[in-house]
Amino acid sequence: MSTATYQPKADEIKKLREATDAPMMDCKKALVEAGGDFNKAKEELQKRGAAQALKKAERVANEGLVASYIHAGGKIGVLVEVNSETDFVARNPKFGELTRDIAMHIAAMSPKYIDRESVPAEVVDEVRKELIAAVPAGKPPEVAQKIVDGKLNKWFEEHCLLDQPFVKDDSMSVGDLINSVIGVLGEKIKVRRFAKYALGE
Repeated sequence: MSTATYQPKADEIKKLREATDAPMMDCKKALVEAGGDFNKAKEELQKRGAAQALKKAERVANEGLVASYIHAGGKIGVLVEVNSETDFVARNPKFGELTRDIAMHIAAMSPKYIDRESVPAEVVDEVRKELIAAVPAGKPPEVAQKIVDGKLNKWFEEHCLLDQPFVKDDSMSVGDLINSVIGVLGEKIKVRRFAKYALGE
């Protein structure tokens, strides 16, 4: 079929969009260029997406979405900013689903920090002192150290978003969830900031 005369039908464009998550106009253009060959058009769109990600791989992840979640009849609200490298990925439904899941998780689990690196050193020192003070007397130093390290890890799991067990599937952490989406979308994804609001607090 001649690419000059071929005009894709609406259902063909829709099918390609569903297969690639690419914008409608990009799908139409790819089908025209491929002369109606669905697989060729799909492959071309995937190449374009990969090339775009590669081109911006060295850049700061400053694309993305701000998601909100309101719970308990408007009594609890969360805003979270999740960044990707490209707008191409930010528009992907899977990325949108991830941001909503993270916002819902924050509403349910109230993390204080994004990750271990974002916990101020003085807070970690204070927690460590409290844990050391709570170790039963008479424990050998190496045993006491193991107890403190174990409890500190547990503290991070309770207070750091990426360490917390994901509220919808506690077999993985929020960090694991994000990594699984990175594996699918092929771009760096990171939580930049979040805020939780509770009525009266």
